[in-house]
Parts: sequence; structure tokens; C-alpha cells
Amino acid sequence: MKNLSDQKKGSLLAFIAVMFITPDSLFIRLSNVDTWGLVFYRGLIPFLSVFFIMLFIYKLDFFKMLFTSGYHGLIYVSTFSITNITFVVSIQNTNVANTLVMIATAPMLSAILGAIFLKEPPDKKTWISIIITFLAIIYIFSDSFKLGNFYGDVLGFITAIGLAVGAVTIRSGKTKNLVPAAVVGKLFVATFALFFIESFALYDKDLIIVPLMCILCVAIPFVLVTIAPRFIPAAEVNLFFLLETIIGPIWVWLIIKEQPSIETLQGGVVIIATIAIHSFLKLKNS
Repeated sequence: MKNLSDQKKGSLLAFIAVMFITPDSLFIRLSNVDTWGLVFYRGLIPFLSVFFIMLFIYKLDFFKMLFTSGYHGLIYVSTFSITNITFVVSIQNTNVANTLVMIATAPMLSAILGAIFLKEPPDKKTWISIIITFLAIIYIFSDSFKLGNFYGDVLGFITAIGLAVGAVTIRSGKTKNLVPAAVVGKLFVATFALFFIESFALYDKDLIIVPLMCILCVAIPFVLVTIAPRFIPAAEVNLFFLLETIIGPIWVWLIIKEQPSIETLQGGVVIIATIAIHSFLKLKNS
């Protein structure tokens, strides 16, 4: 990693993170745990696993990094916690397509916030990629995107804002390690879910699926995505995460034979090609 340029480091971290996230929807479909039970375990297990690993690596410096992260840490704890919660509540109160389309605005919002607060206006290639991928998301969900519950739609957009603000915050405080702040954010998520959870019990296959999902699809990616914006602009990091929209359904298709729509496949090809070309050009320039 030391021999790589910042562009290569950031792109690699974001790409690996999204690859770990892609089976997430499959694990959720395979589990029998209720929504708030999933939120609880997706907060608690990543918190415990990453917290103890960081304590082992950094020892008491973990708390030093946490307390010296300053306002960057406070902002990131807040946005990280809020987005983890608003995403779930949005899904519960509107169409899934509405939520995903709202979240697809995150790269665009990151670009705008980065230009305003960090004086990092995206270049022409990034803007074109953001617009093309956003239109592809609209196309994928054109049949199911409709007038949903206003409350759920607003929470979906708040999730996108939170993702954008979080990535810009990391970029702004790139000299600081904000992983401890993300760890605290996961603890807040688990604590919040306690007020709504109906059962803590895990039975049969959930004893394997839930911990595996929480470590592979939650713990590892949230560490990587907290580091990636230190090396590349926030808009580029969030652009990578649109890959999950197409690769996630492919996992579901392969394992439980739920075939994605033709719009998902066509739009997915456009998204993958756009991000691949954008990444190639950025890496070539670096």
C-alpha cells in the first residue's frame, strides 16, 4: 500500500468495501430475524469485533484517537449513527425502490458539499459519471419507483445526505483516524434498536448467517469506507457504492434463484462500465 498513489489506495479501499457489502441483501433475505433485531445485531457485533481488534492493535491509543478526533469525530459519529437508522426506517415506510433512488443521490450531494466546504470541485469525468450512474439507477427502478410514503422518502434522502456529509467529514479530517468514531456510532445504533427490538433470540441457520453478515458485510466495509475518503474525494467513494445496486441482486439470483429484472441487468451494465471507465481514467492520470 505504501507504494500506491492516494488515488489507487482510495479506489482500492472503496472497491474492496463494496465487494464485501454486495452479499448483504442476500444474507438479509436468508435470515429470519425481524428488522429491529437485525439493526441491533448489525450494530452490536461490528462494535464488539472492531472495538476489541482496535484495542489489541492500538491499546489505549484507541481512546486517544477517539477523543482527539474533535468535531470531525462528533460529526461522523452522528451521521454514521443516523444513516444506519434512517435507512432501515425508510425501507419500512416507503417503497424499497424509492429509498434506493434517494440514496443514489449521495455521490451528487458529496460532490456539491466537497466543492463548497473542501474547495474540491469534481472534475468533468466525475460529474459525467455521477449523472450517468444516477440515470441508470432511475432506469432500473422506473417500474417500481412511484409515489410512496412522504415520511419514508424524506428519511431515504436524509440517509443520502448523511452518507455525503460523513464522507466529506472524513475527507476534511483526513489526518485523523475516524474509525474509533465509527465504532462508537455502531454502539449508538445497537442502543437505539433496543427500544424497538421484539426478540434477541437467534435460531438454527441465523446463528451462522447473522454473525457472518455482521462481520463480512458490516464490520469490514465500515472500516474500509471510513478510511477511503482520506485518499480520494468523497464523491468518488460514494460512486463506488452504487455497484451494490447491481451486484447485490446478482448474488440473490445465484443463490436463491430470484432472477433480476431486465432493467436491473441493463442498468447494471451501464453502472459497472461507467465506474470502470472513470476509475481507469483517474488511475491513469494518477
